[in-house]
Amino acid sequence: MQTALRLTGTVQPGGRVEIISPQLPAGRAVEVIILLPREAEADRRSVTDVLAEAPGHLAFQTAEEVDAYIREERDAWEH
Repeated sequence: MQTALRLTGTVQPGGRVEIISPQLPAGRAVEVIILLPREAEADRRSVTDVLAEAPGHLAFQTAEEVDAYIREERDAWEH
């Protein structure tokens, strides 16, 4: 049976990753798999930001703005 260790660490300057574990025998070959987080927090945008950039800029600040928009749309459908 294959033994697996799940360890976490931080990338050091120069992209260096150091793994230290008493379960790793000296001189033994190992396979290292590095998984990066799917999205960095800096890349994430709020829903409000996305809507503000959408065609028509459907980012409303108040419920009254939503009601006014819906009224305008309904009026446009009736004409």
